[in-house]
Amino acid sequence: MQVPSSDSANVLERLVSEALPDDRGLDAWRALLRAHASLMRELSTDLAMKTRLPLGDFDVLAQLAGAGGELRMTELANKTFSSRSAMSRRVDRLVDEGLVRRTTSDVDGRGVVIVIAEAGMTRLAEAVPVHLKGVSRLFVDLLDDEELAVLERALDKVSLHCSFG
Repeated sequence: MQVPSSDSANVLERLVSEALPDDRGLDAWRALLRAHASLMRELSTDLAMKTRLPLGDFDVLAQLAGAGGELRMTELANKTFSSRSAMSRRVDRLVDEGLVRRTTSDVDGRGVVIVIAEAGMTRLAEAVPVHLKGVSRLFVDLLDDEELAVLERALDKVSLHCSFG
């Protein structure tokens, strides 16, 4: 459908109205998207400036450490919400930096397992306090305990529905 740019706002409004006639939840959805984008941008910038560790690399190291030090490539990609090919490129770089290493699975000898290296644990130990101070400052400190509990329950409900619904 060819739409003149001057009418684009009206067309969007009409499309939204047709798809979601009562607008129920639309403002909450938009607020969630704004909050997520703002938080990720701030946390990423803060972490990179203070530790020179990109947020995506931090996530990989934290997921590996949280899993006991190693994960299969596919599990790591899933836990970091990444495609397997994007994770493979990230892991290649982390291997080059000496933060992780690749090995084969002891279980079947075929699967690729990513293991956090000592240097990766050192970088993670430097980054965790910086990251969590940012999480506290930008998120936790702005909400009271009741708001945090309601938000956690609501987002868990959405996650469960998306994962298993």
